[in-house]
Amino acid sequence: MAQVIAGMTMSLDGYVADPHGDFGVLYADLGTPAGGEYLAASQAETGAVLMGRRTYDGAPDPDSYADDYEYQVPIVVLTSRPPTTPPRRNDRLWITFCGDLHEAVATARELAGDRAVTVVGGADLNRQLLDAGLADELRVDLVPVLLGGGLRAFDGVAPGRLEATGVERVGERTCLRFRPLPRG
Repeated sequence: MAQVIAGMTMSLDGYVADPHGDFGVLYADLGTPAGGEYLAASQAETGAVLMGRRTYDGAPDPDSYADDYEYQVPIVVLTSRPPTTPPRRNDRLWITFCGDLHEAVATARELAGDRAVTVVGGADLNRQLLDAGLADELRVDLVPVLLGGGLRAFDGVAPGRLEATGVERVGERTCLRFRPLPRG
C-alpha cells in the first residue's frame, strides 16, 4: 500500500506563509541545483498527490495543472465543493475531488500504486492527516528565514509523539523526517 507523506516547508520560526499569505521566500532555493535535485527525487517517489482545496485554488487556471504542474501524477483534492467543470487532464495527470478525508486518502493510495502519496500544500490538510493517524511519514523542511508571523504549521494539532527517522541538508534547507507514533 502507498505510503502517505505529509509535510511542509516552513520558516525557522514555524510559519508556512507570512502574514499576507505569501510563501514564496520558503521555496526560493528550488531553482538551485540542490533544490532541483531535491524536487526531482520527490517527483520520482510520488505516484499521486493529495492537496486541499485552497492549495488547488492557488493555481491561476485549474487547467494549467495538466500542462505544467511539477508532479505529473493523479491529484486528489479534499473539498466539500468540487468545481462544476472538471479541469483539463492528460494521460498522466487528472484530478479527483473527494469530500471525505478517509475517502481522499484511500483514493490517493490506490492511484499511487507502489509509489508514495505526497501531500502538497495545505497546513490544515496536514493537521487533519496527523490528527486522524493517516500520515505514515512527516517531512518538515526548515528554511533559514524568520517570517515573524503568519500561518503556523502545527497550530491546533492534537498532542502526539514522533520518531525521528532522518535529517538531511539540501542547500540551505534542513530536511527533517519523522514517523508519527500511535496515540493513546
